Amino acid sequence: MNMWSFSRRVLQHLLSQPAVRSFSLTPVQNTVVVERWWHVPLSKVGSPPRLNPRRHRIYKMVSDTKHDPSGKMELILTQTVPKLGGRGETVLVKKSIGRNKLLPQGLAVYPSPENKKIFAEELRLLREGKPEERIQTRTGLQTVEFLKTLKLTINKAASDEFQLTKEFVCRQFAKQRRIVVPPHALTLPFEPITELGDYWCEVTVNGLDTVRIPFSLVPYEDKSASYQRQLKAKRMQEEAADISEDAGKEDSVSDAAVEAEACKDSVSPASAGSSSESTDTTAPPSQKPENN
Repeated sequence: MNMWSFSRRVLQHLLSQPAVRSFSLTPVQNTVVVERWWHVPLSKVGSPPRLNPRRHRIYKMVSDTKHDPSGKMELILTQTVPKLGGRGETVLVKKSIGRNKLLPQGLAVYPSPENKKIFAEELRLLREGKPEERIQTRTGLQTVEFLKTLKLTINKAASDEFQLTKEFVCRQFAKQRRIVVPPHALTLPFEPITELGDYWCEVTVNGLDTVRIPFSLVPYEDKSASYQRQLKAKRMQEEAADISEDAGKEDSVSDAAVEAEACKDSVSPASAGSSSESTDTTAPPSQKPENN
């Protein structure tokens, strides 16, 4: 077997093996920035530069991206990406995510001056355009989904002239759910709310989506520390009164049982004997005289 046939068999064996695909679809890109150690002298217009064959081939290292810490990539999103941002937002992501997911799928573009200008114009139209042409932002969509799960419980103020207002409901949103709802974005029923019961209100997010939220108006309850101590003391007194009442009922039942036992024991044997004698001394019925 000559060398040629052996090399051919080895090549056929290598070609028959299945190709192994690398995990990363983007090849490693390293950049090295260098500059000449000796500056090239200026030349006349139209003539080539005069380079020294030895001196001007000496370079010094400026930076090497291979050894730099892996930074993040700045991109502009073209679509809403969960947990990342909405359309037109500038985000910083890992280079692997940007190059392998966002850019190939068309979810983001590079922040070039042209792209920034396009999205700035789109944002201006979103704010100043007609309502039917506007698009809800990512934060607005999250707010709408959160408002759909809410239900408020409002305590009625201790006043005879109480009437529920928008400002009062907005304070309840901020107090109970940590949501800032401006009064102009809140809508209440046309009838004034003064009595206890179940009602509803509507909240408009960014002037686009409206969510109806139910709420209940309940009696006033003082949640201060002093009032809670009074309730606790009153509850303890009621429990003590119930315990004493139960104990009194048990004592009365035991006294009745003792009296019943005493009555049974008061019936003596003498009285029983006298009663039997009285029954025995009863005169027998008279007999008719026999005829002689």
